[in-house]
Amino acid sequence: MPPSVHAPTQIAWVTPDLDATETALTGLLGVRKWVRIPGVHFAPDSCSYLGAPADFVADISLSYLGDMQLELISPVRGQNIYSDFLRDSGPGLHHICTEADSPEHFDAELARAADRGAVVVQQGVMPGGIRFAYLSAPQAGAPFLEIAYVSPEMRAFYDYIKREQR
Repeated sequence: MPPSVHAPTQIAWVTPDLDATETALTGLLGVRKWVRIPGVHFAPDSCSYLGAPADFVADISLSYLGDMQLELISPVRGQNIYSDFLRDSGPGLHHICTEADSPEHFDAELARAADRGAVVVQQGVMPGGIRFAYLSAPQAGAPFLEIAYVSPEMRAFYDYIKREQR
């Protein structure tokens, strides 16, 4: 059976200023184009933060460097992992993401991570059908690890963004 989680596919930063961070990463990494997704609503019926229903909005900007997705997240309103990160740590590298092959593998990887001591801090389903969970694993030395299942519809959108980089 193929692995259910792949090597990291995304590096993400949290920032209060998408414009400044896009400009900095474009200059540093040579990224050609960013695609903005403003006002992404994470609803309490499909998202939780610290075990309680979460209702928040974030602006997101995406690009690619080869096959690695770059994600910038700027919280707009509501309590969430991103706002708390900005408050506690300031802007910066927030997480790396690995993708599960299927919803079933997503569930299995989440259970496996819990068995290894990781704590789910925020999880849910984003508009477009992406299932996600942010794990806190201080023993790994990174702020957060995200496990995600990307729906076929969102995969097509991501492929479009990647093609725009050529």
